[in-house]
Amino acid sequence: MSDGTLRTIHTTTVTIPLSGAAATTGEREIAVETGVEVSFGGVPFAVMMLTPADLEDFGYGFSLTEGIVERVEEIRRVVVTEAERGFGISIDVAPDRMHNLLARRRSMSGRTGCGVCGIEDLQALERAQPVNRDGAFSPIDIRAIAKALGDLPEKQLLSRATGATHAAAFADREGAIMLIREDVGRHNALDKLVGAILRTGLDPANGFVVVTSRCSFEMVEKAASLGARLIVAISAPTSLAIERARALGVSLVAIARRDTVTVFHGPEAVAYEG
Repeated sequence: MSDGTLRTIHTTTVTIPLSGAAATTGEREIAVETGVEVSFGGVPFAVMMLTPADLEDFGYGFSLTEGIVERVEEIRRVVVTEAERGFGISIDVAPDRMHNLLARRRSMSGRTGCGVCGIEDLQALERAQPVNRDGAFSPIDIRAIAKALGDLPEKQLLSRATGATHAAAFADREGAIMLIREDVGRHNALDKLVGAILRTGLDPANGFVVVTSRCSFEMVEKAASLGARLIVAISAPTSLAIERARALGVSLVAIARRDTVTVFHGPEAVAYEG
């Protein structure tokens, strides 16, 4: 479902060694960043700064993680348009959801990765509900996590080309990466992944999410909104991320390297020796 297009431009560069050796000229691919206006029912909601790929996935994921909808069925239509100065995502939602949205005062100026601009009180930080743990759930084997971490760099096509983007991926219980989305913003990449999972119908409880960034509380909130039980982050979590993981029932693994990971909450979700 990814559009498969690397959103890059080429630019000429000069590399100057600090050792005093001769400078060299060359070309680099640069990740595209552009403004994307998100509207619901024709009403402008936010301007986000995104990599302009997989924008339909972003529309679905953003609608869920922002609390506009609770189920994918409440999204009636997502239309992406291109304008001279950026892109637009027009989203139609169920009438009751649109009514709630209009009653909710919110103003958001989107920077790359800003997940809380414009909220009016601290209570609004906590949007997600605890993950539904009904039904059997067996732990994810540590070898599956290791496999996903090992395979992830090869899957990050935009990052390999530019060195400037984050990725969010969904791996199955064996560690095979089923979906991956990239963006200049870590929140945006995860919203795109959430949207892709919603649209493909994958069960978020039957695998785990991997993000190539630090794990702030918003990343945990988004994973919980999806219904994921385990999130693995390359870098360290924040204190609020751990607090929200505990409250929402999301197991949190971070500082994930190919040779070691650290479990900050929910070790029962990971099968390992020792």
